[in-house]
Amino acid sequence: MADPDPIFAPLLAAGDLDKTIHEPARLMILAILSVVDQADFVFLCHLTGLTRGNLSTHMSRLEEAGYIQVDKAFVDRRPVTGLSITSEGRDALHAYRDTMRRFLDELE
Repeated sequence: MADPDPIFAPLLAAGDLDKTIHEPARLMILAILSVVDQADFVFLCHLTGLTRGNLSTHMSRLEEAGYIQVDKAFVDRRPVTGLSITSEGRDALHAYRDTMRRFLDELE
């Protein structure tokens, strides 16, 4: 494949976006977790509008990537799942934001 025209080179930054974060539901989860110390599973279900199954799937992907920490505990004999963003997750979210900004700035 030939090298792209230099005028399009800055737009190729979109290819550098972290695909784990770029999925809208996972971006929403990380954005919420970036402004709180911790959120519980039920709170995130309500705030995001995701089903329990969907949230659980996205939560697993983010945990596997090292972007969130999941803590399970019992409160009054009821299971409670708490989620928090890790420093790696915060760094990845900032890098995602910066890459997206560069990409969008080139469209002006």
